[in-house]
Amino acid sequence: MKTDALPARRLVDAVRTLGPIFAERAPAHDAQGRFVADNYVQLKEHKLFSAGVPTELGGGGASHGELCQMLRELAQSCGSTSLALSMHTHLLAAAVWRFRHGQPGEALLRKVAASELVLVSTGAGDWVESVGRAERAPGGYRVTAVKRFGSGCLVGDLLITSAPFEDPARGPEVLHFPVSMRAEGVSIREDWDTLGMRGTGSHSVELKDVFVPEDAVSLRRPRGQWHGSWNVVITVAGPIYTAPYIGIAERARAIAREIVAPHKADPILLQSMGELDNCLTTAQMAWREMVELTNDYDVEPSVEHANRMLIRKTIAANAARATVAKAIEVVGGSAYFRRLGLERLLRDVEGAPFHPLPQKKQLDFTGRVALGLPPIG
Repeated sequence: MKTDALPARRLVDAVRTLGPIFAERAPAHDAQGRFVADNYVQLKEHKLFSAGVPTELGGGGASHGELCQMLRELAQSCGSTSLALSMHTHLLAAAVWRFRHGQPGEALLRKVAASELVLVSTGAGDWVESVGRAERAPGGYRVTAVKRFGSGCLVGDLLITSAPFEDPARGPEVLHFPVSMRAEGVSIREDWDTLGMRGTGSHSVELKDVFVPEDAVSLRRPRGQWHGSWNVVITVAGPIYTAPYIGIAERARAIAREIVAPHKADPILLQSMGELDNCLTTAQMAWREMVELTNDYDVEPSVEHANRMLIRKTIAANAARATVAKAIEVVGGSAYFRRLGLERLLRDVEGAPFHPLPQKKQLDFTGRVALGLPPIG
């Protein structure tokens, strides 16, 4: 039975209701590399795709922090479901920021609330350069590209993407626009066969001569240069796509504690458990600061703000990975068995470094900002 729009205060409770169901399915999704389509059906029934849409636009009205907590909780049951949902949620959050700051975003938010639309992101794969090409056509552009990491694309409704365009007057640009996943020329390359996060269905989306109307272009920016829009994206999206990895680390700790509790007299085990908790606390602290920096959308993003967010993302990602590795050390040889779930958590948490920005790129970004240089070389 479908529920009404979900009040924010019930968001985590809904996830806790769904969690045991998702946890039971998670091993099969992982083993088969199968998209979590059945979980998406229930997420839609509980209106979790529109949970972050403001209530005045027909959504659940969840705060930014509540969305982050939702994903953190969900990841303790199924990392793939949490991460795939986070890709939709971070696009939604960026639209909420724009709406609250008097910029376009209302139309998209109303559509999501009305139909539980699933948004598909290609931002991380595109970054400042973008991939593919856009060429002029009557009334708009023709776009050809292959976009990687389209989490949830098998059931997605709207691709939020971009493409390079060589403007004869302004030079190399990147155009940002939405495309219906059912538009002519859009197809899915089912190529997501990976080490971890195997249930996210993050296949490549191919666009072949897809028509994009002029009025669908929401942003034009210089190609290869940092643009203010990225300050917004990093500020609101960072805590969202980091949340699943915090939940994964917390689940690994819970498994380790449960298994080794009968052996609490072992002094080496006690020290290792202490190290595990230090790693987890570091991850949690960095992530909480990311959530606080977003301040429930009441923030004016800047390069300095984005830099603070990226630093904390690196710390959180590294500490989450260390937590899962330490949990395996604490448990010992039995962690090698798939039935415990730790090896899946280890594979899933290895996705954390690849989200913007990977550590070496973050260090370069941070060093440039520290010395007063443009953040991107």
